[in-house]
Amino acid sequence: MDPYREEILTHYKHPSNYGDLPDATVTVREANASCGDLIELSLKVVDAKIVGVRFKGVGCALSIASASLLTEQLKGKLISDVARMSERFVLDLVGVEVSSMRTKCILLPFRALGNALKTFEKR
Repeated sequence: MDPYREEILTHYKHPSNYGDLPDATVTVREANASCGDLIELSLKVVDAKIVGVRFKGVGCALSIASASLLTEQLKGKLISDVARMSERFVLDLVGVEVSSMRTKCILLPFRALGNALKTFEKR
């Protein structure tokens, strides 16, 4: 089996940072209407740094694994650095080539992150 696909399945079955973040600074929900995936992303921000991150959701292996992989990258990062992350970064992080419809699944957590950053800035 392709090692990238193995990693996707591992993160799908045992996602990192899954669950509630009771003291979150911001929590957002993002859905992928084309396939029914739903991600809830929570961030705890202190002094412009992400000190806590968790997600919950239902969805395909790609969206859950992408959320797991992305949240691993966020903890300890400055908001300004996270704001510069790109879709390409997330696609490379997941590391599998997929159709444009499946790309939406991979980018769902990234869209949630973008909304979380916008919500945080409005506070």
